[in-house]
Amino acid sequence: MKPQRILPLDTLLSEVRACRACEPDLPLGARPVLQASPQSRILIVGQAPGIKVHETGIPWNDASGKRLREWLGVDAETFYDPTRFAIVPMGFCYPGRAASGDKPPRPECAPLWMDRILASLKHIELTLLVGLHAQRYFLGAANKASLTETVRAWAEYGPDVVPLPHPSPRNVAWFQRNGWFGEAVLPALKAQVARVLAGAR
Repeated sequence: MKPQRILPLDTLLSEVRACRACEPDLPLGARPVLQASPQSRILIVGQAPGIKVHETGIPWNDASGKRLREWLGVDAETFYDPTRFAIVPMGFCYPGRAASGDKPPRPECAPLWMDRILASLKHIELTLLVGLHAQRYFLGAANKASLTETVRAWAEYGPDVVPLPHPSPRNVAWFQRNGWFGEAVLPALKAQVARVLAGAR
């Protein structure tokens, strides 16, 4: 296999944003959405952009993103500072609607781009795995039988990796059934985010 080129991150991100690998399968066409900097300290790995994110080109620019920022205890200015937060979803483009919610991330993205992007993020101190797809990819055999079990076992993954449910409004019932998440996980998450950001240059 031909070795992949090692590119400066800005060049790599330009290539990602120009990617059209799965465009024939995308209902609204390709518009890869992500943010990153060589100085990023916190990595957020989600699923794939929703339709509002596709329309605006701004990651997490929807109700899910508002709740996520509340979970992290940060404002929009901090969240959208790529020297603080890298936002690299499992799928970079809006995949379309399914019977319930959006379709899963396209399978082409991660094999094409994820390892190359991660190799350029040398200062990540905290990785947030938002949703089942990110947890399966990053945790591998350490992933539990269900998302609920994985998130409940958050402390097992060490202080530098935190699995989270998706903050979608569709998951309100999950938040209500699992009060331990708000009581135990979110305070620890906010404290960890604050610690990392306080040390960021």
